[in-house]
Amino acid sequence: MYKNKTLLITGGTGSFGNAVLKKMLQSDLSEIRIFSRDEKKQDDMRIQYKNDKIKYYIGDVRDRNSLSNAMQGVDFVFHAAALKQVPSCEFFPMEAVRTNVIGCENVLDVALEFHVRKVIVLSTDKAVYPINSMGLTKALSEKVMIAKARNMNGSATIFCGTRYGNVMASRGSVIPLLVDQLKQGKELTLTDPEMTRFMMTLEEALDLVLYAFENGQNGDIFVQKAPACTIGILAQALKELYQLDNSIQIIGTRHGEKLFETLVNREEMTKAKDLDRYYKIPADNRDLNYGRFFLEGEAAVSETGDYTSHNTQRLDLDATKDILLKLDFIKKEVNSTNLN
Repeated sequence: MYKNKTLLITGGTGSFGNAVLKKMLQSDLSEIRIFSRDEKKQDDMRIQYKNDKIKYYIGDVRDRNSLSNAMQGVDFVFHAAALKQVPSCEFFPMEAVRTNVIGCENVLDVALEFHVRKVIVLSTDKAVYPINSMGLTKALSEKVMIAKARNMNGSATIFCGTRYGNVMASRGSVIPLLVDQLKQGKELTLTDPEMTRFMMTLEEALDLVLYAFENGQNGDIFVQKAPACTIGILAQALKELYQLDNSIQIIGTRHGEKLFETLVNREEMTKAKDLDRYYKIPADNRDLNYGRFFLEGEAAVSETGDYTSHNTQRLDLDATKDILLKLDFIKKEVNSTNLN
């Protein structure tokens, strides 16, 4: 499937881009293109990998011309470029629109223009019942992908997506912040101890994207099933792993935060296919002649619940410590602490 093919990763200098790059360097892809606007991170990657298979493109998904330069000759695209910080998107919502919505449309349009075989659009749990600008724009990016997939008209190009919850220790994760506060002897700042979040590793997120890549059809969205824990349990687990007893300060819910996250809403759950580790949500292929859907309704929707971080498998203290030890930096530091 990969032999002599070219992969483009938008936002390729981020945490996901680095993870997928390491994985794909072991494949028989002929070329991997890293597309981002961060020249410093690209230079860091160039020094780190020293691999002629990797090509670097400076550009922005907001700019179709820069995408066109990078997309020529590409077979597959992983679209990971996005504005992901909730507070930043709240204060600059139009910037989130330009990157997350218009940028996504640009990627899809240019991919179609250059006959790319498959595009995977990465999304987030915040796109379900969104209450903040980041979630709203990622929800719209999903809608853009589905709408374009619905109107492919026999094209060989496939657009599909993935949706997953919090990736532990990725950019914006609370875990590195809490670890830094622990090591500096500061109070641990928690928004709400009863707040729940999905817990998954970067490797699990990568597995989801690769599964979608190998199995997705037009308009499909693949969702990672994941356990969850409360923020209070997370903080206590870190304190016990590091053998520290910092006090905790409750600072209250931040701008645009939810008490719990939803990965699949109830309407999607009525048609989702259970694939063991994942849910597959087939595309909604209704057209504008949709009177029957509103006149008749769907009883199943009323009888089905959402899939949320409140009702998924709940991690207790020991299970939370186990999953945290999957993170290399925590495992290394905890082992070092125990040796001392």
